[in-house]
Amino acid sequence: MKYINLLVVFLLFSCGNKEDILLPKSDVTIVKEVLDHSPIYIFFRKKGNDTLAEVNRKNSIITTNWIFNIDKRLPLKLVIPEVMKLQDKKRKEKAHKNEKAENYYSYADTIGKNMAFLPFTKVYYTIGKPDGYMILSFRKGSNTILVDDAEVKKGEVLNYIYNIAHVVQPKIILFFDKNMSFEEYIQNKILVRKLDSYHDEVPKEFIN
Repeated sequence: MKYINLLVVFLLFSCGNKEDILLPKSDVTIVKEVLDHSPIYIFFRKKGNDTLAEVNRKNSIITTNWIFNIDKRLPLKLVIPEVMKLQDKKRKEKAHKNEKAENYYSYADTIGKNMAFLPFTKVYYTIGKPDGYMILSFRKGSNTILVDDAEVKKGEVLNYIYNIAHVVQPKIILFFDKNMSFEEYIQNKILVRKLDSYHDEVPKEFIN
Protein backbone atom coordinates (compact mmCIF):
# COMPACT_ATOMS: atom_id res chain seq x y z
CA MET A 1 0.00 0.00 0.00
CA LYS A 2 1.61 3.29 -1.06
CA TYR A 3 0.95 6.81 0.10
CA ILE A 4 1.37 10.07 -1.75
CA ASN A 5 1.88 12.43 1.17
CA LEU A 6 3.64 11.43 4.38
CA LEU A 7 1.56 13.88 6.39
CA VAL A 8 -1.94 13.28 5.10
CA VAL A 9 -2.33 9.58 4.60
CA PHE A 10 -5.94 8.65 4.90
CA LEU A 11 -8.87 10.34 3.23
CA LEU A 12 -12.43 9.48 4.08
CA PHE A 13 -15.31 10.70 2.00
CA SER A 14 -18.56 11.02 3.88
CA CYS A 15 -21.47 13.15 2.75
CA GLY A 16 -19.15 14.89 0.33
CA ASN A 17 -16.66 15.90 3.04
CA LYS A 18 -12.97 14.98 2.94
CA GLU A 19 -11.38 14.03 6.26
CA ASP A 20 -7.68 13.60 7.02
CA ILE A 21 -5.69 11.55 9.49
CA LEU A 22 -2.06 12.41 10.12
CA LEU A 23 -0.26 9.13 10.74
CA PRO A 24 2.78 8.66 13.00
CA LYS A 25 6.16 8.43 11.30
CA SER A 26 9.09 6.10 11.85
CA ASP A 27 12.20 5.08 9.93
CA VAL A 28 11.65 1.32 9.91
CA THR A 29 8.96 -1.09 8.71
CA ILE A 30 7.83 -3.79 11.16
CA VAL A 31 5.09 -5.28 8.94
CA LYS A 32 4.76 -4.11 5.34
CA GLU A 33 1.48 -5.69 4.27
CA VAL A 34 -1.70 -6.86 5.98
CA LEU A 35 -4.25 -8.86 3.99
CA ASP A 36 -7.93 -9.35 4.74
CA HIS A 37 -8.22 -6.26 6.90
CA SER A 38 -10.80 -3.75 8.09
CA PRO A 39 -10.01 -0.11 8.87
CA ILE A 40 -10.71 1.65 12.15
CA TYR A 41 -10.15 5.41 12.26
CA ILE A 42 -9.59 7.62 15.31
CA PHE A 43 -9.73 11.27 14.29
CA PHE A 44 -8.25 14.34 15.94
CA ARG A 45 -10.99 16.84 16.77
CA LYS A 46 -11.00 20.27 18.41
CA LYS A 47 -14.00 21.61 20.30
CA GLY A 48 -13.15 25.01 21.74
CA ASN A 49 -10.03 24.46 23.80
CA ASP A 50 -10.67 20.73 24.14
CA THR A 51 -9.09 17.95 22.08
CA LEU A 52 -11.35 15.00 21.27
CA ALA A 53 -10.80 11.53 19.80
CA GLU A 54 -13.56 10.55 17.38
CA VAL A 55 -13.83 6.86 16.46
CA ASN A 56 -15.13 5.57 13.13
CA ARG A 57 -15.35 1.77 12.91
CA LYS A 58 -18.35 1.48 10.57
CA ASN A 59 -16.42 -0.66 8.08
CA SER A 60 -14.81 -3.03 10.59
CA ILE A 61 -15.58 -6.74 10.26
CA ILE A 62 -15.00 -8.83 13.38
CA THR A 63 -13.40 -11.78 11.54
CA THR A 64 -10.74 -9.71 9.76
CA ASN A 65 -7.45 -8.16 10.80
CA TRP A 66 -8.11 -4.72 12.23
CA ILE A 67 -5.90 -1.79 11.23
CA PHE A 68 -6.11 1.14 13.64
CA ASN A 69 -5.43 4.41 11.80
CA ILE A 70 -4.93 6.94 14.58
CA ASP A 71 -4.06 10.61 14.27
CA LYS A 72 -0.54 11.17 15.58
CA ARG A 73 -1.50 14.40 17.41
CA LEU A 74 -3.86 12.68 19.85
CA PRO A 75 -2.58 12.10 23.42
CA LEU A 76 -2.57 8.56 24.82
CA LYS A 77 -5.11 9.51 27.51
CA LEU A 78 -7.69 9.88 24.71
CA VAL A 79 -6.51 7.10 22.40
CA ILE A 80 -5.92 4.13 24.70
CA PRO A 81 -9.39 4.02 26.36
CA GLU A 82 -10.95 3.84 22.88
CA VAL A 83 -8.50 1.13 21.79
CA MET A 84 -9.27 -0.84 24.96
CA LYS A 85 -13.02 -0.76 24.22
CA LEU A 86 -12.46 -2.06 20.69
CA GLN A 87 -10.01 -4.74 21.84
CA ASP A 88 -12.49 -5.90 24.46
CA LYS A 89 -15.31 -6.12 21.92
CA LYS A 90 -13.21 -8.26 19.58
CA ARG A 91 -11.91 -10.51 22.36
CA LYS A 92 -15.41 -11.17 23.69
CA GLU A 93 -16.85 -12.06 20.29
CA LYS A 94 -17.89 -15.73 20.31
CA ALA A 95 -20.20 -16.37 17.38
CA HIS A 96 -17.90 -15.14 14.60
CA LYS A 97 -14.49 -15.22 16.32
CA ASN A 98 -11.42 -15.68 14.13
CA GLU A 99 -8.43 -16.76 16.25
CA LYS A 100 -6.01 -15.74 13.50
CA ALA A 101 -7.29 -12.17 13.19
CA GLU A 102 -4.74 -9.62 14.45
CA ASN A 103 -4.76 -5.96 15.43
CA TYR A 104 -2.27 -3.47 13.97
CA TYR A 105 -1.41 0.20 14.32
CA SER A 106 -0.62 1.90 11.01
CA TYR A 107 2.20 4.40 10.52
CA ALA A 108 4.36 5.86 7.75
CA ASP A 109 7.90 4.60 7.10
CA THR A 110 9.72 7.73 5.93
CA ILE A 111 12.78 5.79 4.74
CA GLY A 112 11.03 3.02 2.82
CA LYS A 113 8.34 5.45 1.62
CA ASN A 114 5.58 2.97 2.43
CA MET A 115 2.75 2.34 4.83
CA ALA A 116 3.79 0.09 7.70
CA PHE A 117 2.03 -1.73 10.52
CA LEU A 118 2.81 -2.55 14.16
CA PRO A 119 1.02 -5.58 15.66
CA PHE A 120 -0.41 -5.26 19.18
CA THR A 121 -2.99 -8.06 19.36
CA LYS A 122 -1.70 -9.54 22.63
CA VAL A 123 -1.17 -6.26 24.46
CA TYR A 124 -3.39 -5.70 27.49
CA TYR A 125 -3.53 -2.06 28.53
CA THR A 126 -4.05 -0.84 32.10
CA ILE A 127 -4.84 2.72 33.10
CA GLY A 128 -2.73 3.36 36.19
CA LYS A 129 0.78 2.97 37.58
CA PRO A 130 2.58 -0.39 37.56
CA ASP A 131 4.34 -2.18 40.39
CA GLY A 132 7.14 -4.68 40.04
CA TYR A 133 10.39 -5.19 38.16
CA MET A 134 11.51 -4.46 35.44
CA ILE A 135 9.58 -1.28 34.52
CA LEU A 136 10.52 0.86 31.51
CA SER A 137 9.04 4.34 31.97
CA PHE A 138 8.61 6.57 28.92
CA ARG A 139 8.09 10.28 29.61
CA LYS A 140 6.65 12.79 27.18
CA GLY A 141 9.34 14.50 25.11
CA SER A 142 12.24 12.82 26.91
CA ASN A 143 15.34 11.37 25.23
CA THR A 144 15.88 9.00 28.14
CA ILE A 145 13.99 6.04 29.59
CA LEU A 146 13.76 5.14 33.26
CA VAL A 147 14.68 1.48 33.69
CA ASP A 148 13.37 1.07 37.22
CA ASP A 149 15.39 3.87 38.90
CA ALA A 150 18.16 4.18 36.32
CA GLU A 151 17.98 6.87 33.62
CA VAL A 152 19.19 5.48 30.29
CA LYS A 153 19.49 7.12 26.87
CA LYS A 154 16.99 5.74 24.38
CA GLY A 155 19.69 4.60 21.97
CA GLU A 156 21.41 2.61 24.73
CA VAL A 157 18.44 1.04 26.48
CA LEU A 158 18.52 -2.35 24.72
CA ASN A 159 22.21 -2.91 25.50
CA TYR A 160 21.65 -1.72 29.06
CA ILE A 161 18.91 -4.29 29.64
CA TYR A 162 20.71 -7.15 27.92
CA ASN A 163 23.82 -6.51 30.02
CA ILE A 164 22.01 -6.78 33.36
CA ALA A 165 22.76 -10.12 35.01
CA HIS A 166 19.53 -11.90 35.94
CA VAL A 167 19.06 -15.26 37.63
CA VAL A 168 15.66 -15.38 35.94
CA GLN A 169 14.76 -13.10 33.02
CA PRO A 170 12.15 -10.60 34.24
CA LYS A 171 8.85 -9.88 32.56
CA ILE A 172 9.25 -6.35 31.28
CA ILE A 173 6.50 -3.80 31.87
CA LEU A 174 6.11 -0.70 29.68
CA PHE A 175 4.81 2.48 31.32
CA PHE A 176 3.83 5.47 29.17
CA ASP A 177 3.00 9.08 30.05
CA LYS A 178 -0.71 9.62 29.33
CA ASN A 179 0.05 13.05 27.83
CA MET A 180 2.46 11.60 25.27
CA SER A 181 1.34 11.95 21.65
CA PHE A 182 0.35 8.82 19.77
CA GLU A 183 3.26 9.43 17.37
CA GLU A 184 5.79 9.44 20.22
CA TYR A 185 4.16 6.29 21.60
CA ILE A 186 4.55 4.43 18.29
CA GLN A 187 8.18 5.52 17.98
CA ASN A 188 8.91 4.28 21.51
CA LYS A 189 7.12 0.99 20.84
CA ILE A 190 9.23 0.43 17.73
CA LEU A 191 12.39 1.31 19.70
CA VAL A 192 11.84 -1.52 22.19
CA ARG A 193 10.30 -3.94 19.70
CA LYS A 194 13.30 -6.28 20.05
CA LEU A 195 12.42 -6.81 23.70
CA ASP A 196 9.48 -8.98 22.63
CA SER A 197 12.00 -11.84 22.25
CA TYR A 198 13.46 -11.22 25.73
CA HIS A 199 10.76 -13.30 27.43
CA ASP A 200 7.81 -15.49 26.57
CA GLU A 201 5.06 -12.91 27.03
CA VAL A 202 4.39 -9.61 25.34
CA PRO A 203 5.14 -6.76 27.81
CA LYS A 204 2.26 -5.41 29.82
CA GLU A 205 1.53 -1.77 29.13
CA PHE A 206 0.40 0.86 31.61
CA ILE A 207 -0.78 4.40 30.83
CA ASN A 208 -0.89 7.14 33.44
